[in-house]
Amino acid sequence: MANVLVVANETIGGRKLLEAVLARTKEGDARFFLVVPQNRPRHGRVIYDEAVRDAAQVRVDLARQVMAAEGVEVEGEVGDEDPFTAAMDAISLFRADEVIVSTFPASRSGWLRRDLVERIADASGLPVQHVVTDLQAEGLPFTVTLVVANQTAETEALRNVLKEKAAGEGQHLFIVVMPQSDGSGEAAGEARQRLGQTLASLRSEGLLCAGMIGDPDPHTAAMNALQAFHVDEVVISTFPPARSAWLRGDIIDRLSQATAVPVEHVMAQERAGAPS
Repeated sequence: MANVLVVANETIGGRKLLEAVLARTKEGDARFFLVVPQNRPRHGRVIYDEAVRDAAQVRVDLARQVMAAEGVEVEGEVGDEDPFTAAMDAISLFRADEVIVSTFPASRSGWLRRDLVERIADASGLPVQHVVTDLQAEGLPFTVTLVVANQTAETEALRNVLKEKAAGEGQHLFIVVMPQSDGSGEAAGEARQRLGQTLASLRSEGLLCAGMIGDPDPHTAAMNALQAFHVDEVVISTFPPARSAWLRGDIIDRLSQATAVPVEHVMAQERAGAPS
């Protein structure tokens, strides 16, 4: 059985990559492994390593879910931020026999500007298939909603909005970004725990979702997620204006002006004793 390594990042979920994997399954027995290099965010004055790794892990999780829906089991891991190092490490770890590298078209691909495909082939001696995925032209086979929420993540108002979207036409995918309250390890732990509870709740409703913690500033957290993922719309959940620091910071208007995708605001009902 051949070990096939897939190296991909922002093009995960694209039709061309999925078609390449499915075509390879028809050629004979193969086990698939995925490595996703980490992306350094362009937004924010501080880089939170956990948030960077989370963004890559979300892509791993989503790829595994999408492939599983097509009957293909994939093992995956987060790799080094340098895609060549990530690929070579994974080739050694998974004992790969062949490699599939997925990139954007040459006009948009930093990987191709660094001759990634040729470098992997030369250094490994393995056959390397190059798949070009143009998400701007092709889109994804599902609608992607970016959900930005923290204290209101498990409220009925937000859950109802997401369930309504999921009940619409076609497959729907939700990526939950949960900003930390501050940059401390304790805050990251609290955000991760709340994120886990939120994802479990959404999955119990049958929603396809994944999530990550993000920068303490919700605008920065959202912008970094928009950099990392192909998103069709954004949903931001807050408390009412009197209690919401996010609204006092004009998060809705700022994000609407910064992105071309629609931004929807969901306001949770105020709860007694809830933090702002």
